[in-house]
Amino acid sequence: MIKTGLLFGSFNPVHIGHVAIAGYMKEFESIDEIWFIISPQNPFKSPEHLVSPVARLEMTRLAIEQYAAFSTSDIEFDMPRPSYTLNTLEILEERFPERDFYVIIGTDNINSIGQWKGGKTLLEKHKFLFYPRLDTDNSKLHHFRNARIVNAPVIEISSSFIRESLLRGKDMRPFVPNAAYDYLEKNRFYE
Repeated sequence: MIKTGLLFGSFNPVHIGHVAIAGYMKEFESIDEIWFIISPQNPFKSPEHLVSPVARLEMTRLAIEQYAAFSTSDIEFDMPRPSYTLNTLEILEERFPERDFYVIIGTDNINSIGQWKGGKTLLEKHKFLFYPRLDTDNSKLHHFRNARIVNAPVIEISSSFIRESLLRGKDMRPFVPNAAYDYLEKNRFYE
């Protein structure tokens, strides 16, 4: 089986934290490949300041193109919106039975996953690799049958911080991979 890590997100914009976490999972958690699943609309986030899904897919593709084990996925583009992790996992497992999927997610989600659509099924059926986030309560981790917290570095960079800073005219190039930054600057996203 091919061990495939799934990093779900809006990637609005993609940043060096996303790439670093993917790199950690590949190198230190024996994950063969990482798929960046671009979500057209997260059910828990406002669509305000959301760049088009196609633009976010391209931005992410540019950010990771130098890494052979990383790829982007637009699987949620044809699904009803908002998209739900459980539905996406069901489709992926049906289409790719030769892969063993691992959801890569921050510890800040541990206490809320039970409230997601199909949260109980997610907790029972799917594998999770949690990367650490500051100030999170990990007490409910025992609800997950196939989950663990990895010893990855804590990276506290957020897409919202980058967007807000860009709107204030700040140069955020150190926070976004070069090719992705060139693309967002050329298209005047977040201005």
